[in-house]
Amino acid sequence: MEEELKQVQAEALMRIQGASTLAELEQVRQAVLGRKGLLAQKLPNMREVPPEQRPVVGRLRNEVQRAVQAAFAARRAELEEVERRRKLEVERLDVTLPGRIPLPGRKHPLTQVRDEIVDIFVGMGFTVVEGPEVELEYYNFIALNIPPDHPARDDHDSFFITDHILLRTETSAVQIRTMETQEPPVRIIAPGRVYRRDAVDATHSHTFHQVEGLLVDEHISFGDLKGVLQVFAQKMFGQDVRMRFRPDYFPFTEPSAEASISCFSCGGGGCPLCKFTGWIEILGSGMVHPQVLENVGYDSERYTGFAFGMGLERLAMLKYGITDIRLFFENDLRFLQQF
Repeated sequence: MEEELKQVQAEALMRIQGASTLAELEQVRQAVLGRKGLLAQKLPNMREVPPEQRPVVGRLRNEVQRAVQAAFAARRAELEEVERRRKLEVERLDVTLPGRIPLPGRKHPLTQVRDEIVDIFVGMGFTVVEGPEVELEYYNFIALNIPPDHPARDDHDSFFITDHILLRTETSAVQIRTMETQEPPVRIIAPGRVYRRDAVDATHSHTFHQVEGLLVDEHISFGDLKGVLQVFAQKMFGQDVRMRFRPDYFPFTEPSAEASISCFSCGGGGCPLCKFTGWIEILGSGMVHPQVLENVGYDSERYTGFAFGMGLERLAMLKYGITDIRLFFENDLRFLQQF
């Protein structure tokens, strides 16, 4: 019996030593130590050993198992060391190479323009607020005086998720949410991403950015609107800039006006930038419609206000002389590193 156990041990040790990789050693482990492996098949079943021989056979059986397990652990340590050295050789770093200085990051041009706009209006006492990009139809349309049958709905061609949930078409919805939770006076700007079903070309994108502004208080007039926007335009485009207001239409303001600035490139004389008109349209504005104030529970006889909205991409294109809106979204470092 002792001789047979030694032969089993020798065979097991030979297989273990013959493994040259960790994968091969794992296969040997299963073949030798597994439930149906070499030891399980060739070591004696203690139930079949006569009682008087069990102490001796049991001791020999345990010695064989311990020897095989120790040999397996030792071989695994050897192969792990071989694998570690191989990886170190392959992954060796050449510490004599000169270091590489990381390039400094830059703000995206849209971020730069947004921050500049925010700084100007915060300096005039406005507060920055944000809202959800996935919006309810009520806040995006109905509360802004745009009911389901209103023709202005056709101008938006919105991305609807359900019949009453959509990707917001403008950040004006933030104004409604703010007024619902705050009593006048209200003085806010709402920058953010908006979505419309526009075909992408040099001047249009289905995803773009806006900054909407709102001021509501007692005795607010159109003159206050003109004064605030004049200060903004001078700080943004230069002290010599003049403003022009022309009648326009927006469902949520009355009266409404398109605001233009005198061309900062030609001084109003006429050039390709202003299409030889001397004026550049920069935003839409107007006095908040009384119905909008009533929709949020404000007394339209006591409070008045003004609102305005501008596109970040348009202002950035004007400010930096960019001719294609798609450049803002292509992440081309050759373009972005210029700002």
